[in-house]
Amino acid sequence: MARPKTEARPGRSRAQEVDRHVGARMRERRIMLGLTQQQMAELIGVTYQQAHKYEKGINRIAAGRLFTIAQALGVDVGYFFEGMETERDFKPTPQQRMLLELARNFIALPNRKYQEAICNLARALASVEDTPDDTLKGL
Repeated sequence: MARPKTEARPGRSRAQEVDRHVGARMRERRIMLGLTQQQMAELIGVTYQQAHKYEKGINRIAAGRLFTIAQALGVDVGYFFEGMETERDFKPTPQQRMLLELARNFIALPNRKYQEAICNLARALASVEDTPDDTLKGL
């Protein structure tokens, strides 16, 4: 039976872009040092296939492993992120801006009782099915 197609998670393509960039920088540095993928794999304690997947951005590199790779290649961890767009280039969606505002306002509430009331309200609104947008405009 075929798996149902699921929507991409928000931010997933950005994460994949970062994985590919980090992998490309890893490959670039390895080649600069004259190492084969096999030699690189042995240096960082993974299989040749895993090193290949890291370089292609297929598999995400864990923080500890990235630190090991940086040491093996003689660079700082930041080296792998050089040339990436910075978060300053990030343009939040209207929904993301609203969520940030909600979080700021929630934290600014003077007591826990108010915070619990907001949570209860959000829970109640989330459980309402098929609510037309017009119904909520008066809130």
